[in-house]
Amino acid sequence: MHVVCLDLEGVLVPEIWIEFSKATGLDELKITTRDEPDYDKLMRFRIGVLAREGLKLADIQRVIGGMDPLPGARAFMDELRSLTQVIILSDTFTQFAAPLMAKLGYPTLFCNELVAGPDGTVTGYSLRQSDGKRKAVEALKSINMRVMAAGDSYNDLAMILKADAGALFRAPASIKAQHPALPACEEYAELLSRARDFVRS
Repeated sequence: MHVVCLDLEGVLVPEIWIEFSKATGLDELKITTRDEPDYDKLMRFRIGVLAREGLKLADIQRVIGGMDPLPGARAFMDELRSLTQVIILSDTFTQFAAPLMAKLGYPTLFCNELVAGPDGTVTGYSLRQSDGKRKAVEALKSINMRVMAAGDSYNDLAMILKADAGALFRAPASIKAQHPALPACEEYAELLSRARDFVRS
């Protein structure tokens, strides 16, 4: 059996923190896992900015409520799910993801949890597990699933490299240059074609 594992932000939906940065005018929140490979360092920085500015979880959720999937993402997901099983492996948080999952047709999502106080102050985060994307791919392979993985950021590389087949999708030039052996797709049609060939293999 086959399964395709996809990253969420930058692949199917806009980067949530970038959209929040635009809404608040805080350019420092535009830094993502496409720029910073150390996820804990990145999250501690983001939480520090929220605390400094007095921004709460509800402020982020209001911005997310107005977001839509990337153009073509829903049709891509519908077609992909007609071919094979699909799991989204993301470092986003359940408190962010719900409205976006609804707009994508409620695909299966493995992600993390934010820790917030009673007043909505974000105080930390809880990983589903350390290195969760790679370990999810390993677990799927351990039950004899053939896995294809695709993503755009540093935190996707482990799952892509561990999968039976993988591809970068709209990744920055720096990541593509560091991993020239990985196929690099820019359009959903390309990624869908690779998935179709994978399922037939």
